[in-house]
Amino acid sequence: MSADEALLQALLTELAAAPDGMSLPRLCKRLGIRMSVLLRTLAYLGDDRIGDAQGPGWVRTVEDGERTLARLTDSGRAVAMSLAQPGGDATD
Repeated sequence: MSADEALLQALLTELAAAPDGMSLPRLCKRLGIRMSVLLRTLAYLGDDRIGDAQGPGWVRTVEDGERTLARLTDSGRAVAMSLAQPGGDATD
């Protein structure tokens, strides 16, 4: 498993455990990554276009007062559940 795949799996697992979302600073701390890395990863996993590629729409960020939360979408939750299965792979 590459570092990117490991980060993807860890991120989806953390968010699956927090159905109401998780603040970005807390997510950084739990994953042991910098905010810039988290923001790039969330952009990649969201539903925005990056270049010619449409994002998969697995993650959404929402404002909650002064906090920004990351939450899984329904499709993201399905991917996270498939990762929890033996032999699960988010790149399928």
